[in-house]
Amino acid sequence: MPNYRRSLLEGGTYFFTVVTEGRQPILLEPGRTLLRQSFRQCLDEFPFTIDAIVVLPDHLHAVWSLPVGDAEYSKRWGFVKKEFTSAWLATGHREHPISQARRRERRRGVWIPRFWEYTIRDERDYARHVDYIHYNPVKHGHARCPHAWSASSFHRAVRHGLYRPDWGCACYRQEPPAMTFDDLEGTVGEDFEKWVATKL
Repeated sequence: MPNYRRSLLEGGTYFFTVVTEGRQPILLEPGRTLLRQSFRQCLDEFPFTIDAIVVLPDHLHAVWSLPVGDAEYSKRWGFVKKEFTSAWLATGHREHPISQARRRERRRGVWIPRFWEYTIRDERDYARHVDYIHYNPVKHGHARCPHAWSASSFHRAVRHGLYRPDWGCACYRQEPPAMTFDDLEGTVGEDFEKWVATKL
C-alpha cells in the first residue's frame, strides 16, 4: 500500500466518496433515514456545512466545508459511520461478512474502513464537483434526471436558484444529456480509478 497522507487544510472544502462494505445497497430506506439521523447527530456535535450530497444505494458523494481552523473531517466521518452502524445493527439489519483480521481491529461489515477525499481548489473546481454529485444518479443509471432522485441536495440547490429544475434533464429527450467529467480532479485520475475499482 502506498504511503498515503490525507490533505489537512484547516477550514477547507472537500469532496468525499464513502462506500458500504461489499457494496451492500443499504442506503435505501430505512438506511437512508438512519444515515440522515447520523448526520444530524454529527452536525450537533461537530458543526460543518454539507454543501452538496447525493446518497446512492451503496455509496455517497459529498462536498463539505469545515469551520475556520478545523481540519477534522476524519473525526466527523468516523462519527457518522459509527452512529449509522450502531443504529443499523440495533434495528436488526445484518452486516457484510468481513475477515478475522478486520474483526480483531474492531471493524464491522457495514462501511469500508476508508473513504476518498479531495481538497477543493477554487470556485470552478467547487462548481464542477457539485455538478458531478448532482448528476451521479443519472451516471449510475438510478434516474433519468437529477430531479428524479430524491436523496440529493439538487432539490435544495434548485430552491436556492443555483440550478434550473431541468438541469441535466431527459424528460423531453430520448436520452439524458451527455455530461462528462473527464476534466475533474478528485473524481478522475489513476489513484481515484484504482480506489473506485476496488470499492464501487
